[in-house]
Amino acid sequence: MTAESRQPLFDLKDRVVVLTGGLGQLGREFCRALVDHGARVAVIDTGDVAAFADGLDDRAALFPADVRDRASLESALDEISSLWAPPLGLINAAAIDAPPDGPPEENGPFESYPEDSWDRIMEVNVKGVMLCCQVFGGSMAKVGGGSIINISSIYGQVSPDQRIYEYRRQRGERFFKPVAYSASKSALANLTRYLATYWAPQGVRVNTLTLGGVFNEQDPQFLEGYCARVPLGRMARAHDYNGAVVFLTSDASTYMTGANLVIDGGYTAW
Repeated sequence: MTAESRQPLFDLKDRVVVLTGGLGQLGREFCRALVDHGARVAVIDTGDVAAFADGLDDRAALFPADVRDRASLESALDEISSLWAPPLGLINAAAIDAPPDGPPEENGPFESYPEDSWDRIMEVNVKGVMLCCQVFGGSMAKVGGGSIINISSIYGQVSPDQRIYEYRRQRGERFFKPVAYSASKSALANLTRYLATYWAPQGVRVNTLTLGGVFNEQDPQFLEGYCARVPLGRMARAHDYNGAVVFLTSDASTYMTGANLVIDGGYTAW
C-alpha cells in the first residue's frame, strides 16, 4: 500500500454517526468535530429544530426522537438509513441532572431525595442509553461493525466531593450534590463492558468516555472549589473532549473495546 492510498487515521468520511443529546453544550461540539472529520451526523434530540443547523452543512441532520421511547428511536433509524446509510457510530451523550438551582427537595439531604427524581434521571441516563444501544447498536451488529461511545462522568467513578458545595450551606441552603446522576453514570461502566463482550463477535466496539466538569459560567465560589480539586487547575472547555470522541469513533481505536477513557484534568488522580 502506498502512502497516497492510506486513509488518514482519524478519517470519518461519509461514516454515519448517531449522536444523542446533540443540542446540548457538549453535543454541539461533538457534532462539529465529527462533521469536520467527514462524518454524517444524525442528531437525536427533542429540542428546537430551528436552532440546530447554525454553522453546519448538510452532513448533519436532526431527527427528533425521545431516547426513552423505543418506537421513536426505531423510526429515526429507518429515516437515517433511508437518507444516508445504516449508522456505524453511536454516541450516547443525552443525559439530565438536577440543576444547581433546582427544587430544594432535589438538592437536599440524601435521606429525603425524591423517588420521582431518581426515576426521571434513571429513565433518561440509563434506560435511554440501553434503548439506543438496542436500536442503533443492534443495527450495527447486523451490518458487522461500528463504535459505541457511552458518555459518563467523573461522578460515575468517584463520589461528588460535597465539600465543594460547603459555601452554599454556609449561606443557609440545604444543598448536597444529588445521588441519582452519580448512580446513573456508574451504571454505564458495566453496561459498556457487557455490550463490548456481547457484540465483539459482530465487530461492534463499545467504550466509555468519562468526562470532568465543563465551564459554563458557574458560580465563582463553585469554580474556586472545583478547580482546587483539579491538578490542571481549571474546568474543561467544551472543545477539550472533541479529540477523544473522534478517536473512539474512528479506526484509530480499532483495538479498543470495553475500556473507559478518562479525561478530567486529573480530577480522579487524587
